[in-house]
Amino acid sequence: MSDPTDTTPDPGEGGPRKSFWQHLDDMRQALLRSAMAVGLALVLCLCFCDKIVAILEWPLQRIYAFDKPQPSVSFALGETKFGPYPVTREQFSALPEGTAPHAMFRVGTATVGGAQVLTLQLEPPNGEPPPLPVKLRNFGPAEGFMVAFTIALYASLVLAAPFCFYFIGGFVLPAFHVREKRLIFTWLRWGVLLFMTGVAMTYFLLLPLALRASMEYSHLLGFAADEWRADEYISFACKFMIGMGLGFQFPLVVLGLVKFGILDHRQLSHYRRHVIVVSFVLGAVLTTPEVITQVAMAVPLCLLYEACIWIAWYWERKAQRAEATDA
Repeated sequence: MSDPTDTTPDPGEGGPRKSFWQHLDDMRQALLRSAMAVGLALVLCLCFCDKIVAILEWPLQRIYAFDKPQPSVSFALGETKFGPYPVTREQFSALPEGTAPHAMFRVGTATVGGAQVLTLQLEPPNGEPPPLPVKLRNFGPAEGFMVAFTIALYASLVLAAPFCFYFIGGFVLPAFHVREKRLIFTWLRWGVLLFMTGVAMTYFLLLPLALRASMEYSHLLGFAADEWRADEYISFACKFMIGMGLGFQFPLVVLGLVKFGILDHRQLSHYRRHVIVVSFVLGAVLTTPEVITQVAMAVPLCLLYEACIWIAWYWERKAQRAEATDA
C-alpha cells in the first residue's frame, strides 16, 4: 500500500507527487467548480427560458414538413390563435399567391340589420410562423415553474459541460503521459462530434417524424392529439436528443475494443445480428419506450456499426502492409 505522504516524482508530469490529501482536495475543488458552473448556467438559462422553449418548439413547426405542401389558414380571436388548418382555394378564395400559402384571419363582429354577426378579416403577413399544430398546455398551478426549471436544467447541463470537462480534466489529466493525453483528446473530439451529430439529426429529422407518427397513431386510435402537456413534451424531446447523442458514442466503444486488440473486423461481422438486437435495446433504454423512437435510434446505430466494421478492416490491412514493408 502506498504512503499518502509520499512525494516521489509523478510519472505523468515528472514533478513531485502530491499526497493523498492533496489529491483529495484537488478533486473536491474540481467538483465544486463544476457544480458552480452548472448553478450559474442554471440561473442564466432561467432568465432566457422563453428563448429555449422556442428552440424546443421548432420541431413541432416541422411536423408537416415532409408532407405535400398545401394551403392552410389560422384564426386569431383576441390574443388566442387557432390552427393551422389545411384548406383549399375553393374554400378560402382570399388566400395569398403560392403553392402552399398560409393566411391568418382575425375573428371580429359587425352589426348587420340590427344583429351581431361574426366577421373574418385577412391580416397582412408579418413574417411570423404559423401557430403550432399542437398546443402545449400546463394543467396545474405549479407546472409552469416545474417546466421552466426542467428546461433550464437540461440547458444548463449542456452550457456548463465544457467548463465541467475543463475542471475535471485539470484534475485527471496530470496522471497520464503525453501520448496518453493526445489519445484522450483525439477520442474526446470524436466523441463530441458524434454526440452533436446525433443531437442535430434528432432535432432536424427524427424528432419531427416521431412527433408526426405519434399524432397519426393517436388519430388511428380515435383520440385527439392537438393538445399535449408541456412537461411531457419537453421531457420527450430532451431525452430523445440526449439519448441519441449518447447512442452515437457506440462506435467509439467498438473501435476502442478494436484498438486494444480485443475485437477484429471478422468478429465484428460475426456479431452483426447481435448488435441489431442491442441497438433496439439501447433505443428502449436511452430514449422513450415506444417503437417509433426505438427504430429511429436503432437504424443509425446499425449503420454506424457497419462503418466500424469497415474501419476495423482498413486498420488491419494497414497494419499488415506495415509489417510486410518492415519485413
